[in-house]
Amino acid sequence: MNTPFRLRLFSGRCPHPNNEVDYESWRSSVELLLKDPRQPDSCKSRRLLESLSSPAVDLVKHIPTESPPSTYLKILDSAFGTVEDGDDLFAKYLNTVQNNGEAPSSYLQRLQVMLNTMFIRGGVPAGELDKQLLKQFIRGCWDNELIAELQLEQKRQIPPNFSELLLMLRTAEKRRTAKMSRMKQHLNTTKPKVFSNYQGAQSQSPERDTSKTVDPLSEIQDLKKQIANLQSHLASLKNKKDSNSKVKSKSTNSTKTEVPPESLKTPKPQPSEQKSEPHPRNRPKPWYCFRCGEDGHIKPQCENEPNSPLVAEKRKLLRDKQMAWDKVNGQEPTFLN
Repeated sequence: MNTPFRLRLFSGRCPHPNNEVDYESWRSSVELLLKDPRQPDSCKSRRLLESLSSPAVDLVKHIPTESPPSTYLKILDSAFGTVEDGDDLFAKYLNTVQNNGEAPSSYLQRLQVMLNTMFIRGGVPAGELDKQLLKQFIRGCWDNELIAELQLEQKRQIPPNFSELLLMLRTAEKRRTAKMSRMKQHLNTTKPKVFSNYQGAQSQSPERDTSKTVDPLSEIQDLKKQIANLQSHLASLKNKKDSNSKVKSKSTNSTKTEVPPESLKTPKPQPSEQKSEPHPRNRPKPWYCFRCGEDGHIKPQCENEPNSPLVAEKRKLLRDKQMAWDKVNGQEPTFLN
């Protein structure tokens, strides 16, 4: 003898606890219980009461135990059931569309639940259920490729029932998932390996390449670290070069100061040397980014949007400084950019 299924617990609390269901789900289970011809009404009423807890059970405690299940359901429907009529439910049904990230099969099941409630409230006749279900699914599903693949538009006159349509959708979704999995596996296997010359090439086994997917964020972080290391290396070389140039300039200045005593007797002013003091010793170099024109970084590490007007303005200012330096130092003007 088969054991009858057990009704889920319902209390009427909102939001309902995790071990309970909402009223519509509980009501659907009760409908299945009422259609069981093997159990008498007294047994159905007892099982209905066993599935209720406070505050829902408090509303039906006064009802005699020999009452039929419909007596209990009438009170519970008035307290926890929907108060919308069939027309309101039909308007709500027409505005129900597929949510973001929701599978087409899940969207169809959600429409079916609303359609059953609407049928109970008299919003749609029994002969129009399959037609309204297919019509709203085509209207609210955003996957046009799936609709065209299953030729659902051509099935409007003779629509499939809920179980047939659900099976079609699940089969198509399964086929798509399997194809996507094969595509990802193939692309990950045939993807060329890229090695950095700065860190040195490292051999990787094929099993490791196919099992792990490269994260773009981690690659960006690695590139930023490499750029930072290169910048620090260039800065150290530049500091070393500046220190060497300072030592050379000090040695030339010391040789210039060691002049014979005869020249000390008749000192002569040198206006050209005094005039060139305020100017920089080295020819001005670019100090800005060739991409965005901002100071403090160079083009390879620039993440800003291109700014051609600012770059042109900085280039003109650099040329003016270089021309002034060439004029003071007696050199032919040459420009790098």
